[in-house]
Amino acid sequence: MILVVPALLVLSSLCLAFGLVLPLVRFEKLYFFDETPSLIDIVVSLWGQGSGGLAVLVALFSIVFPIVKLFGMALEATVPAQLNGGKANWLARLLPVLGKWSMMDVMLVALVIVAAKTSGMASAFTQPGLWFYAASAIMTGLLQMKLRPH
Repeated sequence: MILVVPALLVLSSLCLAFGLVLPLVRFEKLYFFDETPSLIDIVVSLWGQGSGGLAVLVALFSIVFPIVKLFGMALEATVPAQLNGGKANWLARLLPVLGKWSMMDVMLVALVIVAAKTSGMASAFTQPGLWFYAASAIMTGLLQMKLRPH
């Protein structure tokens, strides 16, 4: 049972990395064209198409928040509270706030898939990146419950 926290930290980090670089969804248009963008590709594409605000928003919720949350949990799990002094209080307030946004981007991708399917413009199919990303969010939530059970 003592290895649960380190195992969840490592697995969650790996799943997040795979979720960021592997394709999230496959869009098939007119049976001739298909696209399989990763989360990073989506952010870069949004930025390149002039949607800078949306790109920053997606990057913040989908990339920055999960990385900061994992880093904070790793710090909380490895550094004893008496050694990090005032940082423990700051971290104790930050992690629950970040935890509330854990699945927001997974829901965002699901909405994009539904919108593509219902518009008739494209067929959309989930890809491994979405499943890795969702697994990372779930494991991070479990890790947070393990570290802060109250």
